[in-house]
Amino acid sequence: MEYRTLGDTDVKVSLIGLGTMTWGEQNTEREAHEQIDYALDHGVTLIDAAEMYPVPPRPETQGSTERYIGTWIAQHRGARDRFVLATKITGPARQPHNPRHIRGDANQFDRKNLTEALDGSLKRLQTDYVDLYQLHWPDRSTTTFGRSVYPWIDDAYTVPIEETLAVLADFVKAGKVRHIGVSNETPWGVAQFLRAAEKLGLPRIVSIQNPYSLVNRTFEGGLSEFSHREGVGLLAYSPMAFGWLSGKYEGGARPEGARITKFERFQRYSKPQAIAATSRYVALAKEHGLTGAQFALAFVNSRPFVTSNLIGATSMAQLKENIASVDVKLSPEALAQIDALHELQPNPAP
Repeated sequence: MEYRTLGDTDVKVSLIGLGTMTWGEQNTEREAHEQIDYALDHGVTLIDAAEMYPVPPRPETQGSTERYIGTWIAQHRGARDRFVLATKITGPARQPHNPRHIRGDANQFDRKNLTEALDGSLKRLQTDYVDLYQLHWPDRSTTTFGRSVYPWIDDAYTVPIEETLAVLADFVKAGKVRHIGVSNETPWGVAQFLRAAEKLGLPRIVSIQNPYSLVNRTFEGGLSEFSHREGVGLLAYSPMAFGWLSGKYEGGARPEGARITKFERFQRYSKPQAIAATSRYVALAKEHGLTGAQFALAFVNSRPFVTSNLIGATSMAQLKENIASVDVKLSPEALAQIDALHELQPNPAP
């Protein structure tokens, strides 16, 4: 396993991180525990969760993912320091698909909601601290979850970033949180968090968790420079575009139990242009003697701005292949071919 530094901290995390959003929906508690055991035994040191998980978010299952991690921690007393535990507070419901069953529509990043969310997560996780606490999406209308154009919406109210950061700073002082990060953020948002931290002497964000894959390289346009200049590394989610880049949906196939087969909600990577681009990358992977999954993950692993590549699996076979991608190195020829395809059809699934 390869390890990279989390922001400007002294914390090292594995290049492959364990995503957990299927636990409690597509995976049972036993399967979740099996995944944790295997991942830790193979050098993975970052486990990423969210109070909203599992996905799709439903009132009946909300919090199950954290509870499964919590029961594992309870059964392995003394093992808590073996991994870096990350989780997230759910953002306000500003888009139709945003959940409204977690503290209601106005689930904004003020002291009341932040405190209730963190305390709830700690209780479910059966721990007294998290290593990385993240804001799942911004407390404002912006380019999140597939929006390719800035929406230009004047929100009735958003909690000032300085106010949110001050509350998170109190969590750090209290020892409940070691470090803080953002998710689904924009260059403007990252700049505001960094500016507020410097101006007010508050903790800096150390990471940004955004989508990044062969079919969505929008992170490179403005955010990657923050990783380079400011040390805000990317925790890349959806590195296989909800499984499309594995090739299992090629030719209209819908494997039983697969996410796209089970849930109509996940249309972000199902647009014609995205499907066409995905097929080209899967074919290129075969040319290089690799599976679609190995190829897609190895590309993300190769990026210098990636701190950790958050993989998700519903089977142990998938988990093993995903973790093993850390040993796959793409040739300069393969990387040049990827860039050529990207120029032909850039970011078909933003």
